[in-house]
Amino acid sequence: MSHRRPKIPPLSLSHEQRAVLEGWLRRRSTAQALAQRSRIVLECAEGHSIMEVSRRLKVAPDTVRTWRRRFLAHGLDGLCDEPRPGVPRKISDADVKRVIIKTLEETPKNATHWSTRSMAAATGMSQSAVSRIWRAFALAPHRAESFKLSTDPLFIDKVRDVVGLYLDLPEKALVLCVDEKSQIQALDRSQPVLPMVPGVPERRSHDYVRAGTTTLFAALNTATGGVIGSLHRRHRAAEFKKFLTKLDKEVPTGLDVHLILDNYATHKTPAVKQWLLTHPRFHLHFTPTGSSWLNLVERWFGELTQKKLKRGVHRSVHALERDIRDWLTDWNNHPRPFVWTKTADEILDRVAAYCHRISDSGH
Repeated sequence: MSHRRPKIPPLSLSHEQRAVLEGWLRRRSTAQALAQRSRIVLECAEGHSIMEVSRRLKVAPDTVRTWRRRFLAHGLDGLCDEPRPGVPRKISDADVKRVIIKTLEETPKNATHWSTRSMAAATGMSQSAVSRIWRAFALAPHRAESFKLSTDPLFIDKVRDVVGLYLDLPEKALVLCVDEKSQIQALDRSQPVLPMVPGVPERRSHDYVRAGTTTLFAALNTATGGVIGSLHRRHRAAEFKKFLTKLDKEVPTGLDVHLILDNYATHKTPAVKQWLLTHPRFHLHFTPTGSSWLNLVERWFGELTQKKLKRGVHRSVHALERDIRDWLTDWNNHPRPFVWTKTADEILDRVAAYCHRISDSGH
């Protein structure tokens, strides 16, 4: 005879409690652990089951049970960590809060970002204390990353179109991610490269001699990982049209061809449009402007750059092109497809959350 588990008590929030929890989520200085506990309580208050909250927030069911029980027993105070035995703290919560707010909302007068030394001088604390606070709250003022939000008015439609091709390949068709890696430079170091020896890394001169440039047109097969490539000295619509002709010859005639491209002008010239009219099996799908990350061939270009071009030494464009062709041949002997996992809804939700976050940042 099966035994039912005892029914868990419902969790409800007052207006004041909900406001505090939502405020903890919005505030950038909130510890990640406290923010996660706030999300758990808010999700439970919506009536979701423990397993559903666990799945939605990607945390263990026991974690959901623990903080649900702590909130029911102690309210908002139950979400804070309990005091631990040991030496009494020398840095108060007010000191921690002061460092965090100063780090997030101010900059030093003589620099673009804080260092542990400058923050210690501004707050009267030690460098090690500042360093510990920054590590605890995952703050790294010395780091900066680049980003760009697309302003394409058809951003949502294009994301759904491209991601739909990745996740649900059409029947009797190929999906090819196409782009050009232009201005690949043939660089020769001004002095010979010194090889690596035990205890000493490879060394190369900081300056170099330019020997010319080439452009690689590439089409990545999303199903197999194979790449069709073509090298040209110029980067115009005429070269792109030649590359389309090459694709038409290499792709079996019984298959439709879906090309994922960016919005570069050479992809939309009258000559290219006329070529497409005479080759109706080709279908073009454009990524949103400023969203090259949606094109999987960019990932392949990254492999080529890191493994062949970045530390390569070439005394001529011919030598550079020979190395690229050899690398392309080796890749196609053992192709590795890049698997797309995010759905369009997950991407759009992530972008929306990021936009909401930066709109609330006060900058």
